Amino acid sequence: MSNSQPNSKQARSAARLAAVQALYQFEMEGTAQAILLDEFHRHRLGAEIDEDQYAKAEVAFFDDVVKGVIARRDEIDELLSGKLAEGWSLARLDKTMLQILRAGAYELLARPDVPTGAAIGEYLDVAHAFFDAREAKFVNGVLDAVAKAVR
Repeated sequence: MSNSQPNSKQARSAARLAAVQALYQFEMEGTAQAILLDEFHRHRLGAEIDEDQYAKAEVAFFDDVVKGVIARRDEIDELLSGKLAEGWSLARLDKTMLQILRAGAYELLARPDVPTGAAIGEYLDVAHAFFDAREAKFVNGVLDAVAKAVR
């Protein structure tokens, strides 16, 4: 591993953040999966945009989360719906929040190689990038309930 390589935790964190952004774009614009992945590979993952250096992301992990969430969206949404408080539905959630929950739920469901605490903690960090502490606490609660159901 050369010194120019990011450490794997940073690379995974960057992959998770990018995956949430890609899933948001997929949700809002309906960009075809292949085009979406290609766009992120070429322009976002580790790229420099307007002098902002994007952290190098673990591309295979990014691809797995994005493809996995898209492929298993109905299953994930059903799982998430069952963990929301009375009177809440996925449709009521902020669209970014929904992608954070979907990505986190996917990892808890399909990535036994990722420890439960790491998956929840990482998506809590992603939530903090977009929301205040109250919303991040919501992400923690929902993903914790998902983890108890699937692990």
